[in-house]
Amino acid sequence: MRSEEKPPCVDGEKLRIPGKSLIGRVRTFLEMIKFAHTVFALPFAFTGAVLAARGLPTLYQTFWILMAMVGARTAAMGLNRLIDAEIDAQNPRTSNRAIPAGLLSKGMVTVFIALSIALMLYAAFKLNPLCLYLSPLALFFLVLYSYCKRFTALAHVVLGICLAGAPLGAWIAIKGEVELPAVLLGVAVLLWVAGFDILYALQDLDFDRARGLHSIPVRLGIRGSLRAARLFHLVMLGILIALCPLLSLGTLFIAGLIVTAALLVYEHWLLRRGDLSKLDAAFFNMNGYISVTIFLFTLADILSRQAG
Repeated sequence: MRSEEKPPCVDGEKLRIPGKSLIGRVRTFLEMIKFAHTVFALPFAFTGAVLAARGLPTLYQTFWILMAMVGARTAAMGLNRLIDAEIDAQNPRTSNRAIPAGLLSKGMVTVFIALSIALMLYAAFKLNPLCLYLSPLALFFLVLYSYCKRFTALAHVVLGICLAGAPLGAWIAIKGEVELPAVLLGVAVLLWVAGFDILYALQDLDFDRARGLHSIPVRLGIRGSLRAARLFHLVMLGILIALCPLLSLGTLFIAGLIVTAALLVYEHWLLRRGDLSKLDAAFFNMNGYISVTIFLFTLADILSRQAG
């Protein structure tokens, strides 16, 4: 067991001087919010859409679900970077992020956030009235998450609620109503996200303790946090299994769950005995694979049953 005193930093960011053009600033903003990591939530949105449609959604629905996801995720990350700018400036791991490093002004980031929220709301409007009516609730949780570390260790759960909106929102986009399978899929995503965010937060354990910030790693330490993340992911798998009879899912979906379980076991094996040296691979690689795996096997199961 490694000491809990100095978890390694896996998210250091190189200082890069952006171009003065709008394109340069947009590129810097997209790097700041790690736009490529949209892959974590987007496949679950499409999973919800495929299950709701019992097949492929229309191109119209697919496009506006994609736009809503891009807008929501971009706004969420932009808000997090803006709200946490002062904290990021004090943390050696994050001090080179665009705002504390002076690469982007808070005003410019606010403009990007406003545009992202406008895209999300317009996409919701284009999908159906219920999506639009629920959009303010989604925005509430997107803002709330960035403040949670200041007063509760359950910030990871709030982040999970934010991403749970991906499959739930996509289901509503297709069917125009909330149903039990969509809620269960959302809860599964909540637990998945909360579990891997607990692991991600381990790298800031010392900093958060010193600044009086809240997280499950601060509350439980490394060993307790690893156990909590494992429990969250175990319950997530149980909920996904429960979807099989509810949605009449078959062997391909179950095969996808087996692959997902293997990826989760490997993710936690990488961090066995509190060895955080492979946190980067456990967080970024495995979780991208997991979301894509569940989507592809769900799609294959639905299409194969249609063909049969």
